[in-house]
Amino acid sequence: MPIFDWLLAVAVVALAAVMARAIWFTPPEALQGEAQKIFYLHVPSAVVGLYLACPLVAIGGAMYLWLRDDRLDRLAESSAEVALVFLSIVLVTGPLWGKPIWGTWWTWDARLTSTLFLWFILLGYTVLRGAIEDRQQRARYSAVLGILASLLVPFIHLSVRLFRTMHPQPIVLAPEKPKLSAEMGLTLSLAFIAFTLLFIALLRGRLKYAALRDRVEALEAGDA
Repeated sequence: MPIFDWLLAVAVVALAAVMARAIWFTPPEALQGEAQKIFYLHVPSAVVGLYLACPLVAIGGAMYLWLRDDRLDRLAESSAEVALVFLSIVLVTGPLWGKPIWGTWWTWDARLTSTLFLWFILLGYTVLRGAIEDRQQRARYSAVLGILASLLVPFIHLSVRLFRTMHPQPIVLAPEKPKLSAEMGLTLSLAFIAFTLLFIALLRGRLKYAALRDRVEALEAGDA
């Protein structure tokens, strides 16, 4: 198995190029200034984590409950760990952006609290998988928890419309026209591409690890 992952390398280079463009070649927002540039890290991480990784956890889990295919369990498991990575980025960059704009590191509004709750559920998902030895039982319990976790995603998306919150209204996935300049919009679009590549690379690498681990466990069980 080759050690070098060309897709991960491309994703890292693309991400570095986008961050360089955001910092040095994209104009700051008129009201928020340079602090707004965390937007190009925070928002793509949130979109990829919430709308790509988390749904795959639910889809993989639900399909496993139907078909009992270990590959689907590995997909759900891998997606959950990658989602945890991206949501960790969201929860770190959010306070870094919020402090100079809101004057506080954290506020317990609906979106922030529900995102943190989802992060804890995904963390619990990974702990659960390590606590159950029986493979089929572990996959079933994990599938149910992963499906329940994904139900938070629509709530998180709608929370800024359903509740009074300090978090800004959606810009990218809003029905109205995004209020971004052409240069900001281009930088954000490139950031989405870079983060999507990173997501695919991390998911692919995690799937390969899971398949190799299961193969080794099967061989060890055969020897025993």
